[in-house]
Amino acid sequence: MKALAPGTVIFHRHRGYGVITHVNLLTGWISARFGSETRTLDLNLSTDEVQHADGEAILFRRTPPDRMPHARLMAMVRALHQAGYEKLYLYSWPKPSGLHWRWHLFTGQRNWMQRPWREGWYGSGADYNVNPVMGWGDSPGASTDELVHALAKFDPQGLAQALGRDEDHTLWFEGVCQALLPGYMYSLDMERATAGGLRETPPVPVIPVRASLPKYDGPALAWPPGWAGLWTRAHALPAARINLTGEPELR
Repeated sequence: MKALAPGTVIFHRHRGYGVITHVNLLTGWISARFGSETRTLDLNLSTDEVQHADGEAILFRRTPPDRMPHARLMAMVRALHQAGYEKLYLYSWPKPSGLHWRWHLFTGQRNWMQRPWREGWYGSGADYNVNPVMGWGDSPGASTDELVHALAKFDPQGLAQALGRDEDHTLWFEGVCQALLPGYMYSLDMERATAGGLRETPPVPVIPVRASLPKYDGPALAWPPGWAGLWTRAHALPAARINLTGEPELR
């Protein structure tokens, strides 16, 4: 499917040729101007039979996309692990409001708290709701294979750093994918200490990626390899020594 953006020339069976002025890929609605008309017309890509200028149909799924991309990212990481890129890791954690979850892909050394940041390898569900792409040249609704190829084309040097073996993490991640995909994702949200103390290993939080899904009631998930000991260390060290929120440190 060709890209849709403001400026794309389209054809409508009743209006003829026009130009898109606004696109909302989350809802499937566009605005377009036809001929010499000064006002725009709102069209629905699912029902109004809009075509590209060369006659290719514009097909838009009627079901809304996932409200966050984490399950799609999990499927992509799983495929890359199977291809030998086992030193690829997915960290996810909630924003302070709790309404959206951030995500961060990183490679190389598995260090959950001090992760290397590369442009395009992180994002937020809040941004995804408005523009449902990951940010490395992928298209909305791209398949797992398409996401892999787009990432390899966008940052081949970064992806090359994921080549290698990490059997413990790969085994853990495969089990998590089998339990959660396609409708749920995990959140590595570190528990904060309360008046009752801090549990050493509370369950890994599981979040549905679509609002219509029920609360997760599957088996409890173990924390990823390398997580042991982070609980006590995180609360023993001063705040300046460790980043509990998952945000990149500002120097």
